[in-house]
Amino acid sequence: MRPHASNLPARRSPPTNNAPIQHASARIPRPGRPALDLCGLLLALGGTMTAHAAPASPPASPPLAFREVAPGEFAFDTGVLRGRLGPPGRGNGLAAVVHVPTGAALDRGADGHGLFSHYRVFSNGQRHGAGAWDWPKETRLLADGAVELHWRPGPTQPFELRAIYRWSAPDALDLTTEVAPRAGLAGFEVFLASYFAESFTNAAVWCKPPAADSPPVFTEATPAHGPWQMFPRDAAAVARIADGRWQLPPHPVAWTSRPFLAAPLAVRRAPTHGVTAVLMAAPDDAFAVAMPHQADAHYSVYFSLCGRDLRAGETARLRSRLWVAAGPTDAQILEHYRRWIADGSR
Repeated sequence: MRPHASNLPARRSPPTNNAPIQHASARIPRPGRPALDLCGLLLALGGTMTAHAAPASPPASPPLAFREVAPGEFAFDTGVLRGRLGPPGRGNGLAAVVHVPTGAALDRGADGHGLFSHYRVFSNGQRHGAGAWDWPKETRLLADGAVELHWRPGPTQPFELRAIYRWSAPDALDLTTEVAPRAGLAGFEVFLASYFAESFTNAAVWCKPPAADSPPVFTEATPAHGPWQMFPRDAAAVARIADGRWQLPPHPVAWTSRPFLAAPLAVRRAPTHGVTAVLMAAPDDAFAVAMPHQADAHYSVYFSLCGRDLRAGETARLRSRLWVAAGPTDAQILEHYRRWIADGSR
């Protein structure tokens, strides 16, 4: 998420000109062949080996790994994306993220909550604290260069929560969110938040069309549809969103329901420099995608993960990915998502 040196034979030095006697064994006549000059052969062989020595190895690619730079803070530089995970900042996700080829900032840095940060957590009729970024947590660097955040059960949350951030490619971060309830949780939800830089003014979600015989389309979150917009998976997701959880303090939100998802797949584009952030989840792991209208100053995207009843003692594993590319077409985005699902995002 090494080069080595070639072992060449030692080069022998030719006899010195001070040798008073040339041994008979140094020149051995052979029938039908000229005498073989061992000194010349060794000199020629030495030159040949030098000329054919293994070329220097190219510089190693940046590691697909985090590195701990301070307690609870992990830096990364994949060659495509550079930034950190952890303090300073207010969220739990990636922050101070830069797209290295263009130099474009992806998030607000120290002023924002970062990307792929676990925020509100609900079950039916209950909000578990103000947000996961307020809970005490443990962090550790795993052997493969991934980072695990671990929240133990607490006064407001009767469950264990883990988040594992792992680079799968220089431009792709995979996140696994694990929930292990200590008691049954009905309608459990983890709201995964990403707050982008001001340049990411265009946002859309992959939705089913109004007409059944038409293909899905990327549907923009335009201001005409209200300040806060939710793209649910189906009618059951609409009912869950409207069950009162979003009226619980602090900061209640009234959502406008938009078209149903064709897949939990959203984009944030920055027209000024062409960088696009593509956010996705496995089809069964997110029941809605939400955001303010695309020009709102939050410049955010949220995924409602899980959305089902969990039994005490079971562990739910929820998969999501952030892919960052310069100017991908809609077809390329859909192909990337298709490959991710086919390669076993589950």
